[in-house]
Amino acid sequence: MSFRLSQRDKDIIGFINQFRAVDRDSLVELFFKQLKSPVNACNSVMVRLYRLGLIERTQQYSPTVYLPIDAKIKKNSQKILHFLSILDIYKQMCTYSTPKQVIVEDKPTGRKGGIEPDLFCIFKGSPFWIEIQRNQYSEQKMQAKINLYEDFFFSDEWKALHWQPEDRAAIFPSVILITPVRYAVSSEHIRIIQVISIDELMEKYRSSAKQQRDGRSRTSASSGGIKINLT
Repeated sequence: MSFRLSQRDKDIIGFINQFRAVDRDSLVELFFKQLKSPVNACNSVMVRLYRLGLIERTQQYSPTVYLPIDAKIKKNSQKILHFLSILDIYKQMCTYSTPKQVIVEDKPTGRKGGIEPDLFCIFKGSPFWIEIQRNQYSEQKMQAKINLYEDFFFSDEWKALHWQPEDRAAIFPSVILITPVRYAVSSEHIRIIQVISIDELMEKYRSSAKQQRDGRSRTSASSGGIKINLT
């Protein structure tokens, strides 16, 4: 069968492959919102791509959730909600600035038992590893997670990651915990930021930037003094 894909078709397929599970409304927001009838346009495109066998879908959710054609997750899997929560954080970031170098379920150590952040990206000029905590864990389990980041920090392997700048010293990303629960975790070597949402993150650094402009800057223990470019 012969068919021609538009650049938008290719972008949508690539986006679904990248994020693993993408709901219809997110596709409308990211790819169709400039059109006169964005929902109808999205539905038409997605039905066509599905019938061409280029994407999968599950109607266990409303609106429909689309999956890669070779998805290894069941159509009723709880893992879908996990991927949708990662997508939600990405969309929150996009309201401020489109993240770059996005990696879903990053595995920078390349081996089992290492850190496995839900998302890596460069956001407003700064690299971040993001952990999205949908469930509440013990303090010990969360500190163990932070300890894995410290182990990776001391390995120096992170200095060779492909996204590191070529023209200046390597940067170890700050770790953002997206969580409604504040954990008593700490590190003397990496920056840990605990926030409920990206909105809270941005509000925190607007306040920090204002304090710096006013000459009354104070370093917060929860932010570790990290600075991001808010322009």
